[in-house]
Amino acid sequence: MSAILTVPAVALLALIGTAAPASAVPADKSRVLSNWTQTSASSYNTFISARNNQGSWSAYDFNWSTDHCSSSPDNPLGFPFNLSCARHDFGYRNYKAAGQFSANKPRLDSMFYEDLKRVCGSHGYSASKKATCNSLAWTYYKAVKQLG
Repeated sequence: MSAILTVPAVALLALIGTAAPASAVPADKSRVLSNWTQTSASSYNTFISARNNQGSWSAYDFNWSTDHCSSSPDNPLGFPFNLSCARHDFGYRNYKAAGQFSANKPRLDSMFYEDLKRVCGSHGYSASKKATCNSLAWTYYKAVKQLG
């Protein structure tokens, strides 16, 4: 009879031993991070959707913290750069945590610039206001490229 109890006990121990701990991060975390940090508008939109529903992504243990545009204005001259800065922070913080920052920094900075240019092109600004916005976008991009 002890042999009968031993087999289920061993099976149960094997199952418990191979079960993932509650704090395990999903295996596709790097793929999700990559998808959310591409230069495309669809990547931006997917990131914003996830950011607005962070609880659904809690198993991935992403760092969502942001200081927006750091010591630069979040909305220079009224141009709303804050979400672009938040996504840039997300990329920097999570790739640093993954030990993959250097390999991804150029793309993250390009992503940031594309996001800023989308801000400039999506608000129906006059030609001169759009030119001012694009000039600020370039300045922000050059700053993170050099200092980020």
